[in-house]
Amino acid sequence: MLRDEKDIFNILLDAVSEGVIVVNAQQKIVDVNKAAAEMFGYTREELLNKSIEVLIPVKYHAGHGAHFNNFMKQRESRQMGHGRDIYGARKDGSTFPVEAGLNPFTVQDTHYVMALVIDISVRKQQEEKIQELYADLEEKVIQRTQELRKTIEKLEAENKLRLQAEKEAKIALKKEQELNELKTKFLSLVSHEFKTPLSSILTSSMLLGKYKLTEQQSKRDRHIKIISDKVHYLNNILNDFLSVEKLEKGKVNYKLSTFTVSKVVNEVVYNANMLLKDGQQINYPENIDGFSMYQDEKIVELALSNLVNNAIKYSSENSIIDISITQDDTTTTFKIKDNGIGIPEKEQKNIFNRYFRAENALLVQGTGIGLNIVKSHLENLHGSISFESTENVGSTFIMKLPNTAPQNQL
Repeated sequence: MLRDEKDIFNILLDAVSEGVIVVNAQQKIVDVNKAAAEMFGYTREELLNKSIEVLIPVKYHAGHGAHFNNFMKQRESRQMGHGRDIYGARKDGSTFPVEAGLNPFTVQDTHYVMALVIDISVRKQQEEKIQELYADLEEKVIQRTQELRKTIEKLEAENKLRLQAEKEAKIALKKEQELNELKTKFLSLVSHEFKTPLSSILTSSMLLGKYKLTEQQSKRDRHIKIISDKVHYLNNILNDFLSVEKLEKGKVNYKLSTFTVSKVVNEVVYNANMLLKDGQQINYPENIDGFSMYQDEKIVELALSNLVNNAIKYSSENSIIDISITQDDTTTTFKIKDNGIGIPEKEQKNIFNRYFRAENALLVQGTGIGLNIVKSHLENLHGSISFESTENVGSTFIMKLPNTAPQNQL
């Protein structure tokens, strides 16, 4: 049994890695951990027995008492803010955004509140950058719209070209609508696909500073790996965006060379093995040692890697990803089969559209760009991609490429 309430406080403080502040019913700080003291620029001793208002910006003092008393009456754990930003005040007078969870508890008939506090300054900075990107996109849309109106006015003024002007205006309006749709999808993608990894990076960065002992190296390594993986993921997303831009502008320069198919497969499978879930297995293709191609090796690797990684990502643990490759006199055919979630039949027509995510895949990380990029590259190299899929059964993607790329048509 614990001897007194101080034992309880010490156990709580030692068990929680976030900033922890314990306040009594009179709003006096009765205990605080090192993380919280450093976050606000104080020593632990400086905060003990001080009013909690020393950690709250002055402009919020007036309403704080009423909020606190109301919380003590209800005594239910909750997040502070409820849709509004909250801030902490450091010893030097500066303020910073925080997230705080309030947790009431009672020891020997005395009521206390334990606040778990996180500094979210970095996250707020990233959100501001996203808002700047949104504003920039809005400006481009306005500019494009103004240019469009000028073009329409000019064409309508030329009576002999009236019909042509109407046709061009409809095309331009359609492109404008597509731009708006792409903007919306892009912003949604950035908000989701960037915010989640950035939050993980922020959390791991904060926790790294707490593991300072030699025997905590494994914990440091785990958070370093999380940061590395999330940065790698964000880098891949940015590379996808750059690929889309190059494909749209026709700036892709394909580098043709002769290579063995097994070389590409070995590289893809080696990298994919690091992504496998528990119990997953990749069946290596048989009898491919004699296969060679005169193609863009990096593009073939990119396409095959995308399909294999998708098979891993959308399949459960203890499943098999099967790779089979055949080659005749003119064509090499790659088939990647999985036993994953499959693609709903009603959505299969959209699977190669940019930013498209099937309904049953929305909870899995992804940008909806990969298959669109693969299809564009394969068609540029006079190849093709198709698939067969049944929801909750699995999918088979078929990629075909000529053994020898026609150089004069690239």
